[in-house]
Amino acid sequence: MTRPQTVRLVEVGPRDGLQNEAKPVPLATKLELIHRLAAAGLPSIEVGSFVSARRVPQMADSAEILRLIHRQPNVAYPVLVATMQGLEAAIAAGAREVAIFAAASEGFSQRNINCSTSESIDRYRPLAGAALAAGLKLRGYLSTVIVCPYDGPVAPESAAIMAERMMALGCYELSLGDTIGVGTADKVRRLIEAVAERIPRQQMAMHFHDTYGQAIANILASLDLGITVFDASVAGLGGCPFAAGATGNVATEDVVYLLQGLGIQTGVNLPELAATGQWIADQLQRTNGSRAGTALLRCQPTQLTP
Repeated sequence: MTRPQTVRLVEVGPRDGLQNEAKPVPLATKLELIHRLAAAGLPSIEVGSFVSARRVPQMADSAEILRLIHRQPNVAYPVLVATMQGLEAAIAAGAREVAIFAAASEGFSQRNINCSTSESIDRYRPLAGAALAAGLKLRGYLSTVIVCPYDGPVAPESAAIMAERMMALGCYELSLGDTIGVGTADKVRRLIEAVAERIPRQQMAMHFHDTYGQAIANILASLDLGITVFDASVAGLGGCPFAAGATGNVATEDVVYLLQGLGIQTGVNLPELAATGQWIADQLQRTNGSRAGTALLRCQPTQLTP
């Protein structure tokens, strides 16, 4: 299969990347991060989530973020929702796109949202219907598609069945997540081929964590199977709560560097993105998790094209 000429990146740093930060991140910092990412050319930036403030206190200001961001043309600003109450709050704050999340494994579904995988679909059906009726775009996330931290390996067919059920709710796109970052290229290929028997590849996105350093290899394998949408997090923000001290989301800068090297268009300004990654790492007083970003910042301007 021929590799795509263009790829759309979904930047998840402001939500998935920041949600587990131990210290509160100021609202002004979150807003500036979002604005910098939009200026760098990211076409979709997940800016927050409308979930329990008690469970995810870092996302308690998501309504303010939606109200205060300076929206750029042709940039999407999706938010995560889990309940009808969260959806209503997101709509009231001006959301135009929302995402729902489920798991491919029973153990993770029970631990994460306190219900079975089948119950999660039943729970989301009225929420999805209400979102679509309100004119919102609906995206889906399906986690633990390769391995579950509680149940172990997940059969590709099991993930494919849940993917089909999520899409039946009205999602325009489904992000398949290697939640603990243990996937390898062959496992990713088997997953995509199984899911592609039930939903179109054009509606599939991949969400890789880099816990074992395999995210870039997994993205390359996905590209070879026709996948054109990838989630990523600037500076590698985020972490894997099931592997102490491990890295989390693949860094957006590393993904863009790979794609540029392959001649694939993203519309992202890599030097500007790299500067943003270092800026947010400094703000959070943490190490920049992007190897490409930190390397590019050390290079002379003439060396910034891979």
